[in-house]
Amino acid sequence: MFNRELFDYNTAFSRNIGWVTQEEQLALKNKRVAIGGMGGVGGSHLIVLTRLGIGGFNIADLDEFEVANFNRQYGATLSTLGKPKVETMDEFIRDINPELENKVFSKGINEDNLEEFLSGVDIYVDSLDIFALDIRRKVFQYCYEHGIPAITAAPMGMGTAMLVFLPGKMSFEEYFCLDGYSFEDQIIRFVIGVSPSVQQRHYLVDRSSVNFLKKKVPSTAMGIEIAAGVACSNVLKLLLKRGHVIHAPSGLHFDAYRNKLLTTWRPWGNKNPLQILMFRYVKHLLKANAKQSDL
Repeated sequence: MFNRELFDYNTAFSRNIGWVTQEEQLALKNKRVAIGGMGGVGGSHLIVLTRLGIGGFNIADLDEFEVANFNRQYGATLSTLGKPKVETMDEFIRDINPELENKVFSKGINEDNLEEFLSGVDIYVDSLDIFALDIRRKVFQYCYEHGIPAITAAPMGMGTAMLVFLPGKMSFEEYFCLDGYSFEDQIIRFVIGVSPSVQQRHYLVDRSSVNFLKKKVPSTAMGIEIAAGVACSNVLKLLLKRGHVIHAPSGLHFDAYRNKLLTTWRPWGNKNPLQILMFRYVKHLLKANAKQSDL
């Protein structure tokens, strides 16, 4: 049980003051953020936003922690093995701020609870599994239709690529153009859409570790934590109306391994000629990797 008598909101988040004003901190206390997925980026997004002083969350996940999560997921420890991710993370953040007003969706996000999951939220932070494209598309479409800003910051190698979709601007569907493609091709289009520069390809030392058909991709804790920093900084800007935020068809990709920060611009999204060429290039690489693995 938490000892709520030891907690004081103003004291707990007082070190934020200076980067935000007292008035802005109070505004954050009255914001609600939806985060889909409590694994890698989702868990870290949740912790960062909790320490920022956000007052309530709608969080969703249907999985349990396992040993394979240890390299990157905040909530994955020996003591949490086999425990539901969303309930574990809810407990973690209530130990930081017992005044949180959270809604927990232990069956993940689906068509039946999508409206409830996004009800009353000020922003959506995408943390769904890279392969959960069907429900991701539905979530982003609902956000677009109901005026909810939506952010996805994907861990890419040892960096992150971020896209923001704002109401009235380019939509997720207009940008990614996924209709009519196979599942594997949709995943490729999603990856190159989030990360048009695909900087991470330059230092992937074992290409056999990437297999979209087997839903297998490598990850690093550095990519996760950088993604959380980039995404949550832009969440703050949007919630507090702190000026311009890069949004689709523009994106941002910071790679700590390569010491490079790139701003990308892809008018027409994946229909852009540069994206068509990158799609063919990545597809060719994956086919070559598959042939080599069969040898």
